[in-house]
Amino acid sequence: MDIEKLGLRRRLALEIWRYLEDDMVKHHPLRQLFWECTLRCNLNCRHCGSDCKNVATQPDMPIDDFLGVLDNIAAHTDPHKVFVIITGGEPLMRKDLEQCGRAIYDKGFPWGMVTNGLAMTPMRFRRLIDSGMHSATVSLDGLETDHTFMRCNPHSFEKAVEAIKLMAAEPDFLFDIVTCVNRRNIDNLDQIKELLISIGCKAWRLFTVFPAGRAATDEQLQLSKEQMHQLMQYIATTRKEGRISIQYGCEGFLGAYEGEVRDRFFACQAGVTVGSVLADGAISACASIRANYHQGNIYKDDFWQVWSNRFEMFRNRDWMKKGQCGKCKFFRYCKGNGMHLRDDNGELMFCHIERMK
Repeated sequence: MDIEKLGLRRRLALEIWRYLEDDMVKHHPLRQLFWECTLRCNLNCRHCGSDCKNVATQPDMPIDDFLGVLDNIAAHTDPHKVFVIITGGEPLMRKDLEQCGRAIYDKGFPWGMVTNGLAMTPMRFRRLIDSGMHSATVSLDGLETDHTFMRCNPHSFEKAVEAIKLMAAEPDFLFDIVTCVNRRNIDNLDQIKELLISIGCKAWRLFTVFPAGRAATDEQLQLSKEQMHQLMQYIATTRKEGRISIQYGCEGFLGAYEGEVRDRFFACQAGVTVGSVLADGAISACASIRANYHQGNIYKDDFWQVWSNRFEMFRNRDWMKKGQCGKCKFFRYCKGNGMHLRDDNGELMFCHIERMK
């Protein structure tokens, strides 16, 4: 496929989408709030963008500090419309996670979590459900050999599968699986799909590694041009098959694949509908952003005032129109790509269009 060739219907659809997104930016309603509750992690993953460790130098944020942020938000908007996503590190490293979840739920905020599943047990899962957990995302990066290669732990695969089975057996519990596609596992996607379907998964998100953190210099994790096209074509075909809900993550603008591999067109929601509170109190946007684009800190700033009056660099992306983006004919739709693909200096680390040309 010619990644740069957009038909008339796709261009019209993208123009409508652009208009709607401009209106979304104007009003920037907070809809998702990530809480980086810990930087501790029980794995040492090859592709980790945050370089988390079992013993972190930054202590876990006390739950009362985060609850203060929620009170601040609830004073200005309906808490039922703001979904709290607990992330890390690995949230299950916190022994008080259930108490944290219950306190968030009692404030009127629905919540879920992102987990590697290693520390999940049937008893712990039941306690989390009883604490109001609405949904979860579990990482599974391939069949056993490839998942172990990525997660660097011999028990990581079996524990992830066990966690997924627990979730699949829970009536009405919403969860999805995220898979980091790389050179080792791309030819096994069909086998991974069959495994997921067999254990009750209904939703699957695929993403690729961008060059940051531990993945910055690992060539095994970066897909070639041909493999990127292979991935997109696989997702498009599997979507038509209809046996499992599959889509590419919100990684970046995909040119001619827009409308084919996701449920929506690309738009980076960081700082538009998505905010975050990091472990040190920093106020930021999407938790995938590892560069320092912090807009304030809960220990000295009012969260809602920061959300309402800052985040200019997230909501007006004209500053990104430089370098390769300055010459790109798709900038009106892409707006400089995802914020997580920018380094501390604002330089673009990865462009899907360039990779697939």
